[in-house]
Amino acid sequence: MTSVLYDAPGPGAKRRNIVYSVLFLIVLALGVWWIYSAMSDKGQLEWAKWSPFTESQAWTTYLLPGLVNTLKAAGLALVIALPLGALFGIARLSDHRWVRVPAGVVVEFFRAIPVLILMVFANQLYAEYTDISTDMRPLYAVVTGLVLYNASVLAEVVRAGILSLPKGQTEAAKAIGLRKGQTMRTILLPQSVTAMLPALVSQLVVIVKDTALGGALLSFTELLSARKTLAANYGNVIPSFIVVAVIFILLNLLLTTFASWLEKRLRRAKRSTGAVLTGATMDDLGATGTPAGLGPMSKTDRANGDAGGGGG
Repeated sequence: MTSVLYDAPGPGAKRRNIVYSVLFLIVLALGVWWIYSAMSDKGQLEWAKWSPFTESQAWTTYLLPGLVNTLKAAGLALVIALPLGALFGIARLSDHRWVRVPAGVVVEFFRAIPVLILMVFANQLYAEYTDISTDMRPLYAVVTGLVLYNASVLAEVVRAGILSLPKGQTEAAKAIGLRKGQTMRTILLPQSVTAMLPALVSQLVVIVKDTALGGALLSFTELLSARKTLAANYGNVIPSFIVVAVIFILLNLLLTTFASWLEKRLRRAKRSTGAVLTGATMDDLGATGTPAGLGPMSKTDRANGDAGGGGG
């Protein structure tokens, strides 16, 4: 069976694919064995280094509070950055130059600056010009840096998602008399959500991972920073890294799984017409010639329909 993108593999190609797959599995197995041997030789597989993770103290004192701070910073940044990015993305599509140009400057400026610099700058700004306590300042700085950077990235995602729609959508809206604001709000944005969803989710994953930058320089007690304290107390650096990595993988896998489910649901909703004909509706259709809720046909419409039927 052939495809638009490639031809079906022949017998020789199938044999080569099998050989490549076997070689890959062998290399993978050798890599796993080498890692296992290296960790075993260094004593990283001893039960004493892994046993703290079977006790509640390691979780309740270190890992879970760090995970809560990670989710708190990522959640706040997402809630603020998403509408802000949508606003700037729509502003970049404005017909008014005085709206489009400043929005473009802001987006390109903050998108070009590394998020870590934004966090450090925000932390210093809050320290000198606000009364925010030293305990809350790292959280504010991390959220500010994440919002400024990711809002600019999301603005481009929104703009690209809207521009990816067929021009016929906008032309049809103009034909029925909708203004540009109404077209954007009722037609373009709802349809572009499905196209933007994969990029939005990937950016959410980036937000979750970038919270670790705050723990690196700003003493923000997120998950990776809490791991450092745990490893210092229990002397299990490598096992603690592995456990935290697994937590991040599971968290991001949960986000992508939810996004896949939501995307499928949105696509199914688009395929549905939304019109449901019940028995009562069919009775009304037979009695009045129009389904209930749509209003009776006017004499002109009925005459046009009769004339069209007579012509057939």
